[in-house]
Amino acid sequence: MSGGPAVSKREGPRARRVLRGRWTPWGHSRAAERDASRGTAGPPGRGGPGRGRGGPGQLAFYPWLLVAYPPLSDLVEGDVRPVLPAALGLGAFAVLYVLCIRLSFTGRPRWAAVALAGLLGVTFLLLAGVAQDWFFLAPLMTIACGAVLRGRLVYLLLTVVAFALVTVMWRAGASWESISLTSWGTAIGGLVVSIVLRLFSVIGELHDTREELARVAVAEERLRFSRDLHDLLGHTLSVMVVKAEAVRRLASRDAGAAASQAADIEVLGREALHEVRAAVTGYRGRGLAAELDTARTVLADAGVAATVTVTGDTPTPEADALLGWAVREGVTNVVRHSSARTCSISLRGTTLEVRDDGRGDGGTSFGNGLRGLSERAAALGGTLEAGPAPGAGGFLLKVTLP
Repeated sequence: MSGGPAVSKREGPRARRVLRGRWTPWGHSRAAERDASRGTAGPPGRGGPGRGRGGPGQLAFYPWLLVAYPPLSDLVEGDVRPVLPAALGLGAFAVLYVLCIRLSFTGRPRWAAVALAGLLGVTFLLLAGVAQDWFFLAPLMTIACGAVLRGRLVYLLLTVVAFALVTVMWRAGASWESISLTSWGTAIGGLVVSIVLRLFSVIGELHDTREELARVAVAEERLRFSRDLHDLLGHTLSVMVVKAEAVRRLASRDAGAAASQAADIEVLGREALHEVRAAVTGYRGRGLAAELDTARTVLADAGVAATVTVTGDTPTPEADALLGWAVREGVTNVVRHSSARTCSISLRGTTLEVRDDGRGDGGTSFGNGLRGLSERAAALGGTLEAGPAPGAGGFLLKVTLP
């Protein structure tokens, strides 16, 4: 979390930069390249395609090298002549494929593009020269294209590769059925890889942006709260200082006037304390009505059938804030700890009950949330009861205010 008003001035533009982003033709942000060069590459959008956030990592692409088993078998059995150029070409193909994946996923797209260019050259040299029927290598070639490139560039390259593959296979005497199936499958394989990796990259960017905006919102809320406190206390404290000076001057000459000024200071102090408590209440809670609406949504999302009953007069602002906090605390306990199927929230005047049919454990010991709620209820002259519900079981949270 960012802290203090000064942070919010810096984080606003930063959040906007996260939203805009700067992308190279290879689909990686410049910041990603810097992060990767420092060994800090992270989730999608910060260090390579598909990293983190549940996306496929580079290890998911290495097993595809098993597709090259038929060419390797041809070498071992001596079905390819000359053997040495074919073996060197197949070895170079495997090394360049691994480099393409490795460099792409570690945020070094320019070097990955160089490796990809070498892979394309080696593949077509093999297909057009010493090993004209090694078309099993074509899908690996386009998988590397999809891992390295993004956007229009990958579409253009896959189209060129597909037409080049058609030409090479036609010159090698392959059937049109074999040509169409191989070229179509090869192009689609690279396209699917590119789309999937780009999807996870965008998901990662959106997740990072959401976290950044949440930090900005917290900083702005802290700034707002500090302004509210200044507005509340600035004038009051100034008046109290003036009256304290008057008490000091009058103490030796007019005790009655000094006492009157001291009484004013006491009144001002109590009013300031009341205003600060009201401000903190507004900062911590959103009010009873908003908390009841949220409770319905939260319980429904948790699969708990909710019943909300409200009767009686509208409570005072202090009671409204406290009861809203009680609703939030009670519903949180229901969702987290009770394994309940039903929950009823009943408000009769200033008496709130949150009852569920869950395990009903918890005894009479209070956690931090219930302890703080009990202290605030006592400050308003109320009481809090929490424990196993009588009768059919479950748990009951009851707050009673005067």
